[in-house]
Amino acid sequence: MAIDSRVVDHAADPFLATLALVGVVIVIAALLSGLIERSGAPQVAVLLGLGAVLGPYGLGLIDTRLDSPVLRAVGILSLALVLFTDALSLSITEIRRKLRLTLLVVGPGTLLSAVLITLAARGILGLSWPAAAILGAALASTDPVLLRGLLRRPDLPGEARLALRLESGLNDIVLLPIVLVAMVFLAQRGATEASWSKMGLQLFLLGPGAGVAVGLLGVATLDLIRRRLGIRRDYESLYSLGLCFAAYAAAEFLHGSGFLSAFAAGMTISILDVELCDCFKEYGETTAEMALLLTFVLLGNSLIWTGVTVADGSVLLFAFVALLIRPVVVLISLKPVCLDRRSLALIAWFGPRGLSSLLIVLLPVFAGMPGSPRLFSLCCLVVLLSVLIHGGSLMLLGRRAAAPAAAPVPVAIPVESGFVAGEPPQTVIDRGEPAAPEVVIPEQITLDELRALRERGEPVVILDARSHRSLENSDLTAEGAIRLDPDRTVKEAERLQLPKEAWLVAFCA
Repeated sequence: MAIDSRVVDHAADPFLATLALVGVVIVIAALLSGLIERSGAPQVAVLLGLGAVLGPYGLGLIDTRLDSPVLRAVGILSLALVLFTDALSLSITEIRRKLRLTLLVVGPGTLLSAVLITLAARGILGLSWPAAAILGAALASTDPVLLRGLLRRPDLPGEARLALRLESGLNDIVLLPIVLVAMVFLAQRGATEASWSKMGLQLFLLGPGAGVAVGLLGVATLDLIRRRLGIRRDYESLYSLGLCFAAYAAAEFLHGSGFLSAFAAGMTISILDVELCDCFKEYGETTAEMALLLTFVLLGNSLIWTGVTVADGSVLLFAFVALLIRPVVVLISLKPVCLDRRSLALIAWFGPRGLSSLLIVLLPVFAGMPGSPRLFSLCCLVVLLSVLIHGGSLMLLGRRAAAPAAAPVPVAIPVESGFVAGEPPQTVIDRGEPAAPEVVIPEQITLDELRALRERGEPVVILDARSHRSLENSDLTAEGAIRLDPDRTVKEAERLQLPKEAWLVAFCA
């Protein structure tokens, strides 16, 4: 990374400039988060703009190169975290319930898209088969970062939300082996029977096996310490990050794929320890998002704009074909599911390419594969077009949804009922104004204290604020509880017109 003399003098450590960049990215992203959410603009576009301002075409403060050790470290870290969080976000119960939809989205929807983009890269651009396969796999990956704003929309149909979430969570792990195998051919190594056996062992046994082992050991150790000593909930989030990095390192030490290991570790934790998954979501996803933000800024200062420099007639034709292939494939693939037209249209159209595609195509670049810089530039052009097209259509969708809605219907709140199914999970209170000044407002409330409030005639509303994952895997219910989306608690409370003078007692797990 080249460091401008206006930022640090020639004797300064480049680490100082990198640290300053991290601080700038976090501060600006935090300050603009509310504005970005209200405007509907894709956060990625803002970050790319920030990178351009800081880069050589703007203020000239940073200039990241493909051989930058900082980009390599951040890129590997980000991809490992993306795969780990993708696995943690998956619900096995949900996948089993919607198995047909899952298979169609990940099978024909993802793999057929990759094959057709590979054929387009071979036919239009004249790339070798290994290079075309790498580009096809990278561009078949839909980006969870760009989809986040859409998935949070309350007016998004449930089937569309599920399909997009499953696709963005599962397609990377399906496409990554294609890239790793194609890299062997791209390096022009002699492919013997022994080398194929060794590669298969490393890809499909050592990597995932190391991840499963780290996940099993991590969950067992955590459960033991929980029961005997207790662990602070916020530190369980840090523990999850540690398991992600440990799984990656263990697989790489065994000459397996650290990325497949990170996904396998996340999937193991998802199956065995729901509570740890939810803890990671509270802090770990924020950490992962910070790494993604930094990666986008590093790529945005100069590297991603190399996509514009390679744009000619054939390259532009390929880029538009690559963007159009997935909608056609999805529309055909999901015919057997019989979705409503709006859900099908949303699923087919919103398949943005973003950081996932760039991180995947960077793997051969980091490995020094011949021709990989051009593959990266081609991928950058498609990503830029996707940010423009898909991000712009998301903003248009947001404006249409912003039309005045009917006034919410007041909801009758039952307050006389109590818990009926065993001892509930930890209850946390989100308070309105207390009825009497002598009442001490605790951060936690017990069942006895809850009963005492009701006996005094206090208005009490029970809120079920469990995550979707916890709700699916628990039979515990509370009579008269109001279900609130934990990601939109305040807006949901306003929509339901919950009384502000009441005690709002939320329970979660």
